[in-house]
Amino acid sequence: MITLALSKGRIFEETLPLLAAAGIQVLEDPEKSRQLILPTNREDVRVVLVRASDVPTYVQFGGADMGVAGKDVLIEHGGQGLFQPLDLRIGRCRVSVATPEHFDYHNVVRRGARLRVATKYTGIAREFFARKGVHVDLVKLYGSMELAPLTGMADAIVDLVSTGNTLRANRLKEVETIMEISSQLVVNQAALRLKQAQLRPLINTFAQAVRHQDG
Repeated sequence: MITLALSKGRIFEETLPLLAAAGIQVLEDPEKSRQLILPTNREDVRVVLVRASDVPTYVQFGGADMGVAGKDVLIEHGGQGLFQPLDLRIGRCRVSVATPEHFDYHNVVRRGARLRVATKYTGIAREFFARKGVHVDLVKLYGSMELAPLTGMADAIVDLVSTGNTLRANRLKEVETIMEISSQLVVNQAALRLKQAQLRPLINTFAQAVRHQDG
């Protein structure tokens, strides 16, 4: 049995064409089903639904043989015990710094003032600001980052940005891009040795599908 860890939403939807290329069809809609383990049309493949931030952990500790996780999640996790053979080029977005519209971020940085930054990406934010020589106090949050500067709890946020519509709706502006993000295929290293005959063809098929999508 091959177990694939996925998170609901955009990554799940964008992974479906890659699975289809390998002849795999998920038989239940994760948005409608209450099940957390979904069957596929192949008896030897199943999908487990987990939080996006938990995908690397499930793969690392053998709860899943392979999974799909954003580069941001993998950086925060550290990637221990994971083989990362392929950038799937899905779930594309960026990690950026955003502030209230009236906040003069670049002037504050030039003056060397201390910033309070709200984020769930504390590892990425800490390294980024350290490279810039900017002193920051990090506030760890897990959701609704936009509220932190709106309530005066933080000067800025570090968060994923796709269209920027949510920022604009909350009178925030994107002031600096930290890194571009896409989703990666991750594989349990022990599973790759023990189930190589099943996993290698899947990895190769995904790679061919990604090359085809890139045209």
